[in-house]
Amino acid sequence: MTVAQQLEKLIQAFQEQQPLRVGSLIITVYGDLLAQRGGAVWLGNIINLLEPLGINARHVRTAVSRLNKDNWISPHQVGRKSYYSLTNSGRRRFRNATPQIYAGPRSDWDKTWTLVILPDNKVINKDVTIKELGWLGFGKIAKSILAHPMPDMQPLEQTLDGLGIRNDVIILQQASHELTSSSALDTMVKGCWNLEELGVKYGKFLERYRPVFQKLSSGDIPGEMDCLLIRILMVHEYRKILLRDPRLPDMLMPTHWEGNTAYQLCRDIYQLLLSKSENCLSNMMETEEGSLPSPDKEFFQRFSGLL
Repeated sequence: MTVAQQLEKLIQAFQEQQPLRVGSLIITVYGDLLAQRGGAVWLGNIINLLEPLGINARHVRTAVSRLNKDNWISPHQVGRKSYYSLTNSGRRRFRNATPQIYAGPRSDWDKTWTLVILPDNKVINKDVTIKELGWLGFGKIAKSILAHPMPDMQPLEQTLDGLGIRNDVIILQQASHELTSSSALDTMVKGCWNLEELGVKYGKFLERYRPVFQKLSSGDIPGEMDCLLIRILMVHEYRKILLRDPRLPDMLMPTHWEGNTAYQLCRDIYQLLLSKSENCLSNMMETEEGSLPSPDKEFFQRFSGLL
């Protein structure tokens, strides 16, 4: 089976997902393709890009309208063309998520924890806060207490600032578990994070994309548009899994964790698709100033360094 035929299978599998979350796919497009290249593009480009995936213009326009209401992107009209750019809030969300998506396994843990305590305070919406910090990998270990062994502190502080509660929560760093038994720690980890379900999702990802890598690595590199579509579908599927992965240090993870294998596979495929997919992006996308800007330096730091 050629890579082009495998792409057809990937598109079919994507279309079979119900409900088909077009807004989530557009977030993948902005996050992986556009955020490091200015973050703005003509709406018609998005429509043309997603059409081969079976998504029509009406669905794109509806999803874009919702993303605008949710303060991810904002429109700018130039003549008859609508250009959509990332909002400040959208950029913040991508800055917070990017280290999670493109960073590798974590092995340098000092065996301490960061705790976030949510006092009983009318200013704090606990449900919203728990959900937002959950996207950063924090698990709820008790009522109003969230924990993570290796959080990225800048996204944490930015998220609390965005919620307007930075000065209302209690943050404790370097909390030690030296007096905790290994069985109690294991029980806590399993209770806070559904690693078994994540492992199943990673396994399905590996099953789907290993054949793609085998063909690509043998020299069967398709045309630029196909490379771009494979990249979008792969990153989209990987992102959906990874944003539910707390990225705990290896010491707390099950042995032979498939998340590590999925990271290696995604990185290798991404590298093989990179040149042609970026060329396709440059040729088909436009901003109100003209051509899409070149990727910034941060783009090439993805997956521990792109070539």
